[in-house]
Amino acid sequence: MARRQLTLDNTVAAELAGSEDTVLRELEGRLGCDVFLRGNVLTLDGDDADVRRAATMVDELVGLVERGHDLAPATLDTVSGAIEASERPEEILEDEVWRHRSIKVAPKTVNQKRYVDSIRRHTVTFGIGPAGTGKTFLAVAMAVAALDARDVSRIILTRPAVEAGERLGFLPGDIQAKVDPYLRPLFDALYDMYDPERVATYFDRGIIEVAPLAFMRGRTLNDSFVILDEAQNTSPEQMKMFLTRLGFGSRMVVTGDITQIDLPREQRSGLIVVGEILSAVEDISFIRFGGEDVVRHQLVQRIVAAYDSYSQPSTRDPAARGRDGERTAGS
Repeated sequence: MARRQLTLDNTVAAELAGSEDTVLRELEGRLGCDVFLRGNVLTLDGDDADVRRAATMVDELVGLVERGHDLAPATLDTVSGAIEASERPEEILEDEVWRHRSIKVAPKTVNQKRYVDSIRRHTVTFGIGPAGTGKTFLAVAMAVAALDARDVSRIILTRPAVEAGERLGFLPGDIQAKVDPYLRPLFDALYDMYDPERVATYFDRGIIEVAPLAFMRGRTLNDSFVILDEAQNTSPEQMKMFLTRLGFGSRMVVTGDITQIDLPREQRSGLIVVGEILSAVEDISFIRFGGEDVVRHQLVQRIVAAYDSYSQPSTRDPAARGRDGERTAGS
């Protein structure tokens, strides 16, 4: 057994404890050693390796507090992931993508940081991973930041209108009413970034366009930031059609989750096929997220992990895997 005591600034000690010791208890649960805070003295008890690891994390947390960051249990996810990846936590948390009033958008995981860096450096970026990993939200934030900086003159957001077995023709109303349910998540992200009046003005002036993927056919998209969301529901032909819309001065981000494909069983997903075709093409980047990147409710992380475990070939009867097993291999 080893023991290490760290004397902290009073302000740092208060932040590290958190409301009703929530941060401290979360820290103890992660580190595999006992953590005690008496006044401004933090004591770590446990095996040598666990105590060393705990001291490293505490040092990083202290540094974040001294740089003005508030600590919360979720901050520990960022710090832990950064340490494992030999990254500096502040380089992740202080990479401010967009700020609007009380909304600050910044990466929260190592992969999210790699994702936004990829969007900055590459003409086409694919963000592939489970729900809750921030793929769409960060892409929209990068788009409005590019528009604000005048790097592009418009934003185009699109989705395939195929979900949960439904088709547009079965929905009531005119074409706008039919496509709104499919595009609503993109509208929601926009309204998080801008005031409603500004969004409405940009729509009226054609600076922001939200449309089904079918509306992209035959166009050349110049000087634009283009986001294709829910790309797992594209066919290979639709994916090729979309990517070949790329024009001069434009950037594309393609997001999707290959575990949530709503295409007919005999139809391969364009998001899977494109990885097999374009993975070695210059200026195209693929960022793959995992359950550790889920930044929603902690239960979402557990749900994702359970489904990942269930989809592994060794945990299911080969005859039952069918199409799911093929997609897992294709990922």
